[in-house]
Formats: sequence, structure tokens, C-alpha cells
Amino acid sequence: MSVAGQNLKYLRKLRGWTQEEFAAKLGIKRSLLGAYEEERAEPRLEVLETISDMFKLTLDELLRKDLSDTKGSTYLSKRRAQKLIAATNDIQLVPVKAAAGYLAGYADPEFLDELNTFTLPMLAPGNYRAFEIVGDSMLPTTSGSVIVGEKVDDMEEIKSNQTYIVVSRNEGIVYKRVMKNNKSKNKLTLVSDNTSYQPYNVNSDDVIEVWKATMIISKANTQQRWDVNQLANLVSNLQDQVSTIKKKLN
Repeated sequence: MSVAGQNLKYLRKLRGWTQEEFAAKLGIKRSLLGAYEEERAEPRLEVLETISDMFKLTLDELLRKDLSDTKGSTYLSKRRAQKLIAATNDIQLVPVKAAAGYLAGYADPEFLDELNTFTLPMLAPGNYRAFEIVGDSMLPTTSGSVIVGEKVDDMEEIKSNQTYIVVSRNEGIVYKRVMKNNKSKNKLTLVSDNTSYQPYNVNSDDVIEVWKATMIISKANTQQRWDVNQLANLVSNLQDQVSTIKKKLN
């Protein structure tokens, strides 16, 4: 008798996913996943193949082996179970050419599924997305760099003077240093590292998503070279900008 249904439920709980989340990853309805887990229906072959690829398991293991049974497990099988628990952190990449479409499709599973993905083993488990940036407003981070960001679910978690990808209806996708507006909680001040660009405000109501920058990926030999005097001037200009912003806020 197939144990696929109980294995699906076991694997889902290992990753800490809800039925809604797991069903979305499998491209099926939540009610159908529920039927599989409750053994009211047998999972379709294409669903089993997707799970097999996702968890690096064989179809035979999914159909015939009780994955939750750890009695008599060897060291290697226990290590494998630990790897199943750890999320793979598939990171969807939003290239420049997809930026306009992202504003309309950021919550559409079909649109997101069309984006290329990659993994970074050094990242802790979390919800990540990568964005390609253009322009020189964040030098020394060069145009064409890819910013890997972790999803910020609550605007209160934003910390001043740290860098974020901010997705808003009016400004699109931008990579900036964020300053909280003490006078108005409904506004965020976005600051460029390149002091040639002036800070500006965005309304919190216009913000769709915020991703805290965790890694920057750039091509070799593209980073701008800075000497000590340039760095000193940059720090001085940033301090002046921060002082000006604080005066305006107060």
C-alpha cells in the first residue's frame, strides 16, 4: 500500500510549510493537497515527480517508505533527514527587464515561477529574493549588481541607515538606504550612497514590499576603486546629509 499521502504531510511539516504554501509550490489547490494527506486521493505522478526533485528523493521512497520512521536509522540516514528539514532557499531573480512586470506580478505565483532561481548555501533559512539594479546612485555598488534581500514582513522591523530594496507603486524597484521619518510614520526617507543624489520621501501606503539587503553579487573587476581622500569625503558628505535630514525631521 502506498504511503505517499503521509509522506507528503511529513515532508511539509519538516519544512514548516502550511498546506497553502506547499500547495502553491506544487502548483495544485490546497484542497487537493489535503485530500492527498488524508489519503482520500492518490497523488498524481507529476506531483510526485515535483516532490521527488524538491526533496531529492526517489519515487520508490515516496511511495513505499515511511519517511517518518526513524527506528534503526543509520548515521547517514539521520544526516539525510536533517538536510530535508533545512529549506533550500530557492532565490528568485528579478532582472532589470522583469522589473516593470514585477510591480503587477509580485503576488502572482505564475509570474514568479517564470523567474530564474538560484541558491546560496551560506544563507540562513528565510524568504529571499534577488534584484538586479542599474545606475550609479548607490556607488560603490555598481550598476548591474544583484542585491539579495530577505523579506521584511512588518514595516516596524525596518532599521534606519540600513540598505533595503524598496518596491513601491510610484518609484518602482529601488535600492536605497532607508531613514525612518520621526515626524511622520507614514513616510520613509530614501538616501543614496552617492551624494550626488538627493534624499526623497515615499509614502508607506505606496510601498508594496521591502527586502533587507543581505548580500551583494557583482561581476569581478567592476567595483569602483576608492582612495583614502575619496572615502573621507564620502563619509563627510553622508554625515552632512544625515545631519540635514535630522534637522528637517526635528
